[in-house]
Amino acid sequence: MGEKVKNNICFPLPVLKILRFIKPPACQDDDHNEKRSDEGIYVVGEEEQPTGLRRELMPRHVAVIMDGNRRWAKQAGLMTAQGHEAGAKRLIEFTELCFKLGIHTVSAFAFSTENWGRHKIEVKGLMSLIQHYLSSKIQYFQREETRVSVIGNLTKIPESLLQTIHEIEEATKSYKNRHLILAIDYSGRFDMVRACKSIVKKSEKGLIREEDVDEALIDRELLTNCTEFPSPDLMIRTSGEQRISNFFLWQLAYTELFFSPVLWPDFNKDSLLEALTSYQRRERRFGCRV
Repeated sequence: MGEKVKNNICFPLPVLKILRFIKPPACQDDDHNEKRSDEGIYVVGEEEQPTGLRRELMPRHVAVIMDGNRRWAKQAGLMTAQGHEAGAKRLIEFTELCFKLGIHTVSAFAFSTENWGRHKIEVKGLMSLIQHYLSSKIQYFQREETRVSVIGNLTKIPESLLQTIHEIEEATKSYKNRHLILAIDYSGRFDMVRACKSIVKKSEKGLIREEDVDEALIDRELLTNCTEFPSPDLMIRTSGEQRISNFFLWQLAYTELFFSPVLWPDFNKDSLLEALTSYQRRERRFGCRV
């Protein structure tokens, strides 16, 4: 499945594009035409898959906790801000590859509610980076026909970032086949408390009855109701940490978890294929035994 990932390798900035390095499976169909770049390197086509992966078994929704930017920067002798910048570039490549592989929804934990406790300079830099990332990519997401949604508390983020969020959501809201969800100032507990308060208010107004409250109703009240597939099939966390850190507490009930030792800026094509291969080899029982 490609070369073994070396955790201590740091890629130079800007991070190399990865989509051109995926080799499609061998095909016996005479009508099949290999797609190659001018350099003879394989390119992912709409119907092609890397060897060993099956398109029909691809997760519909992949969530990712992008961990390790600061450690990556420290190992490379760079500033923390440069680590976050490398992480933002990696997210573009990650989502692009996911969509090429047939994954419908990608959710990225961009900034947790707990992250407000970091140094003010780092927080300010992250807010600026997120705003630049979104504002500079509006045309890109339109060209790629990708819907972008931002979920979270959003009451403390700068007004300029709120305006940018509104602009990109409006500009991409009509797209159906690809969906990127960015969780900013997000907390799984906040999401659940918010949903409960909404249900109570509707109950007080006589809009719902006690017997109406079920899992489907709660799903509709959570912030992930913006997507056709609110519960991730696969969640990836990078950097070796093995916890979910208050991310999608309700939605991850039956999600397959994959913990990678690779720091997020180094999480390349081979790393993603390793996670997807692991996912496709698992038997998902959703709490039932066959």
